[in-house]
Amino acid sequence: MNSETSQTTSCPSSEGTERPPKSAWLLLGLAVSFEITGALGLRFSEGFTLLLPTGIALAAFTLALYLVSLVMKKLPISVAYPIWAGGGTAGVALLGILALGEELNAAKALGIVFIVAGVIIVNRTSEKKSGC
Repeated sequence: MNSETSQTTSCPSSEGTERPPKSAWLLLGLAVSFEITGALGLRFSEGFTLLLPTGIALAAFTLALYLVSLVMKKLPISVAYPIWAGGGTAGVALLGILALGEELNAAKALGIVFIVAGVIIVNRTSEKKSGC
């Protein structure tokens, strides 16, 4: 197999590459939502001893991983993964505060702001074309 064939077989040509479709961003948003759902399921699973929250956590994490794997076909990993991980982290922290009554102090608030700011910076400064 020559190098030209192996390159085109494993990596699509970058000629005419366009911005990723809006569906990639929608799937990424869904992946973040399932990541948050999975974390909340873990919180209520009592160490995997309660069947329903355990099942919700496992199903949600499975869907989140599947969706983010689809997203990475359209978005570079340097964009998709930080948004997924950071969005999930910030979302869980905010839900912990807003829905579960966890304490909000200055350090925690600043940490959430840094996570969100970091995701925004990575997103704004990254090329949105999928890379191999």
